[in-house]
Amino acid sequence: MFELEGSVLERRIVHELGRLRQQSQFRFLESVDPTARVNLCSNDYLGLSVGPRLKRELLDAVARTASVGSTGSRLLSGHSREWEDLETEFAGFAGTEAVLYFGSGYAANVGLLSSLLKPSDIVFSDALNHASLIDGIRLSGSQKVIYPHGDLEFLERGLRDHADSSGARLIVTESVFSMDGDVAPIGALLELARKYEAELVIDEAHATGVCGPEGRGIAVGLGLEREMLAIVHTCGKALASAGAFVCGSNTLKDYLINRARTFIFSTAPPPYLAGQIHAALALARAAEGERSHLGRVASALRERLTAAGLRSDRSATHIVPVILGSNDLALYVARELQRGGFAVKAIRPPTVPPGTARLRVSLTSRITLEDIRRFVAAVEDCLEESASASVAHV
Repeated sequence: MFELEGSVLERRIVHELGRLRQQSQFRFLESVDPTARVNLCSNDYLGLSVGPRLKRELLDAVARTASVGSTGSRLLSGHSREWEDLETEFAGFAGTEAVLYFGSGYAANVGLLSSLLKPSDIVFSDALNHASLIDGIRLSGSQKVIYPHGDLEFLERGLRDHADSSGARLIVTESVFSMDGDVAPIGALLELARKYEAELVIDEAHATGVCGPEGRGIAVGLGLEREMLAIVHTCGKALASAGAFVCGSNTLKDYLINRARTFIFSTAPPPYLAGQIHAALALARAAEGERSHLGRVASALRERLTAAGLRSDRSATHIVPVILGSNDLALYVARELQRGGFAVKAIRPPTVPPGTARLRVSLTSRITLEDIRRFVAAVEDCLEESASASVAHV
């Protein structure tokens, strides 16, 4: 199919790209159409990124700072009072003793898990965990048990089977799952962790700013934030900023400063970003109206999808999948919706399991109930047109 020119590696790359195209899994960079009337693929859950208040606070933070670059890692020249103060503030938000800031959620999860876990340890990971959690586990070299999504019976059997292990046992999960929009049974997971002397790590990326009192997350909402080994909160979604915090004990923070490679060997972010996150945190904590509205539109979307005979599966939050099945159908529907003024993307394997290609609808507080009505109607029209076209070609 392809000319076998160049090196072995070049041929392998060309072959792999061809295979992705054949399976409708090829990805390419594509900006969101600025003319799209309804943005359904943004993680800006509270609408802070486009609001004037956060922009003003960012400009003020830039004006106050002595330098717009950190010039080095935080263990060299990049540490500043701004980051120290922000970490203290965020620890209060997360309800933990201490936090440590990382440059991205990916770096936080990889740094945390790859430094904590050893080959003699066993980690129990939900099958739908984010790639950053998976990669952190892989890099650690620890033994892993992948339990089916949310399957507590399977998890308990695994914990029981490894109860005599000499190494540490760790359960890792997201709180709000990024592709299905459902919520992990944190309370039940903690009970299992206690029963089998395991630790629990949760990634609150899609809950930060949205779930729990003042948007402080699922763990705080349950009053369990001090029971976790670590909680990860990200800043690039509802907080409309960048980076992530690993939240836990003072001892954990000291350990990560000394052992987490993604922290030690990364240039620190500029000090003004700390000012932006500080402002975003205050805005998010006060955004009760936005959180309430977000809950209403999410409920309305799930109800309309169900009435239309469409699957949103386990979604219980502001992330609502529209399960379409085939890659080609998901791509077709997404393309037609984009032409109709809806910014929405098709999500395909390997991001989601085979046969569950979907539209991942990521709601924000700027979406209206009328937007929801129009969106579901447009999806129905696309599916009818697709079915008619298939019949016409038989």
